[in-house]
Amino acid sequence: MSGERKPLSIRDLLLPALGAVLLLLGAGSGAVVERGQLDYSAQMKRHGGDVLDLGANGRPDASLQGYMVRVAGPVQVVEAPLDPQFNQQTDQPVLIRHVQMFQWRELHYGDTPTYELDWQDHPVDSAHYPQGHANPDKFPLEGAQFDASLVRLNDFVLAPALVHALIGSEPVKPDLRRLPGNLAASFSLYDDGLVTSPVPSHPQVGDLRVTWEAVPAQTVTIVARVEGNKLLPAIDATDGIGFAVQPGDVPLSVIFPDSPLQPEYPWPRRLLAVLLAGLGAALLLRWHYRRVDPILAPAIAVLVIGAVNAVLWLGNGNSTAAVWFALAVVGAALAFWRARVLRVDA
Repeated sequence: MSGERKPLSIRDLLLPALGAVLLLLGAGSGAVVERGQLDYSAQMKRHGGDVLDLGANGRPDASLQGYMVRVAGPVQVVEAPLDPQFNQQTDQPVLIRHVQMFQWRELHYGDTPTYELDWQDHPVDSAHYPQGHANPDKFPLEGAQFDASLVRLNDFVLAPALVHALIGSEPVKPDLRRLPGNLAASFSLYDDGLVTSPVPSHPQVGDLRVTWEAVPAQTVTIVARVEGNKLLPAIDATDGIGFAVQPGDVPLSVIFPDSPLQPEYPWPRRLLAVLLAGLGAALLLRWHYRRVDPILAPAIAVLVIGAVNAVLWLGNGNSTAAVWFALAVVGAALAFWRARVLRVDA
C-alpha cells in the first residue's frame, strides 16, 4: 500500500543512536566531575572545608577570610617561650621541660621479682615492694610545655593551638645564670640537665633530674582557617580538630591521605561535557527536524547536564545544587522556546 511508512533502516537509526550516545556521554562525563568534587568536598568538611592551596606564597588577604588554606614556610618566633619556674628561655617556638625522679622499679625475669634504681618520668607505686625499696609518693614539680606567645608563618599569626601542635625535637642546655636563687641552691648542672644529687654521678632515691628540649623553628605546612591575619582551627570541623600541622613542605594528599583527590581541571572538563552533550543533541535535532538549531542544541545540553548535576548535589551542597538547577531551568526555557519556533517554521 502506498500510504504505509517505510520501516527505518539501520542506517536511518545510526544518526539518532550516535546522538543519544554522545548526549549520555556528555551527561556522564559531567556527573563524574561533580561526583569527584562532591566526594572531595564531603571528606574535606571533616577537616573544616575545602582548602585553598596557597603554599609558600600564602599571605594574609581580605579575599581569604573564612577559608581553609594550606600555607608552607619557615616559622618565625616573635615572642619566645619561657619556663617561668626555672627562668629558662629559647628562641624556638616551643620549650618542653622533662622531670624525672630516681626511683625503685620492679623487674620480672622469672618467678622472683628483682628491683633496681632508675630514672622514671612518673611516680612508681612501691606500696607492695619489700622493705628498703620505698619511693616518694609524688613529684615535687612536673614536666610542662611552654609555647611562644607570638609565632608567624608567612605574615600569618599562628593560633596557640597551632603552635602547641608543632613537632620536632632538639636538646636545650639549661643556663645556670638564669636560675632563681632558691633553685640554684638545689640543682647543679650534669649531662646537659639539672640534678638535685649532691654527687650527680651517684644519685639517690628521690633525686630529681630536669632536662629541656625545644621544637625547632623550621619549615612547616599548616592547614587552618583564615581570620584576619591569623590562622585558627576550624571550630565547625566534624573531626573535632579543624587544623593540621606537618614539618616540611607537605602536599594536601599527604596531610589528608583519607581524602579523595580533587578533580583536576574541573571547568575544562565541564565545558567538554557540555560540548559532547551539545553535539549529541545536534545529531538528534538533525535526525528529527532535518536541521541543526544553534540555540536548541546547547540548550538541551545545558538542561540535561544541569538537571543531572543538581540531583547529585541536592542534600550535599544545596548552594551548588541551586546553581545547577538554575542552569537547567535556563536550558529548559530556551529549549521550549526554540522547539515552538521550529514547529511554527515547519
